[in-house]
Amino acid sequence: MKPNFTIRIYGIYIKDGNALLSKENFNGVQMLKFPGGGLEFGEGTLDCLKREMKEEFDLDVEVKSHFYTTDFFVESVFHKDTGVMSIYYLMDILNTEIPIGQVFKEERGEQFLVWQSLKYWDHNILTFPIDKKVAELIVQEFE
Repeated sequence: MKPNFTIRIYGIYIKDGNALLSKENFNGVQMLKFPGGGLEFGEGTLDCLKREMKEEFDLDVEVKSHFYTTDFFVESVFHKDTGVMSIYYLMDILNTEIPIGQVFKEERGEQFLVWQSLKYWDHNILTFPIDKKVAELIVQEFE
């Protein structure tokens, strides 16, 4: 059997001691995660993050640096027998206004952006194991 995997690209934006997160309802599953999404065929990782932020939240971003790439196996919540590799980048948001709480609808659900204080950060509020690992690293990096 040919191995299946998906590559996900996420952005980390920290401002005034808060991290930007995406709250989503995807195919009936409630999620709290870092904003971003799936890499498409023929697309580079940086272009993917820029596209996802523009498509999902109408935000223009500048990618600053690589932060983390998955270094352990995770099976997809949505696709059995599919592994997930996630790449996280620190980013700046170029828009003057960030649409916190504004609902964005897409084919399979809706999503909106929220702030999470790093001071009261509990990585367990995040839905996915890779995001929880990244949240721990963020606290170490930005404390």
